[in-house]
Amino acid sequence: MIMTLNITFQALADPSRRKILEILKKKDMSVSEILKHFDITMPSLSHHLNILKQAGLVTFQRKGQELIYSLNLSVFEQTAKTLIKFFK
Repeated sequence: MIMTLNITFQALADPSRRKILEILKKKDMSVSEILKHFDITMPSLSHHLNILKQAGLVTFQRKGQELIYSLNLSVFEQTAKTLIKFFK
């Protein structure tokens, strides 16, 4: 569990990745739709998305040639439950 928490916090440490999560909170999006919200290259966005995938914070489904990303709320719920334990 601690290892998972470390990976989650490392993924959340970057402002660009937090912005991606904020964008996906509104709706599931393709990579090209997400990219419209940034002034970065496609490889940079792919790097951020890979880190978020490895942390389990986002999932994706292939729709034709596109990848559609969405939030994985179960990881957020587990992280919140773990953090709440510190306040008990």
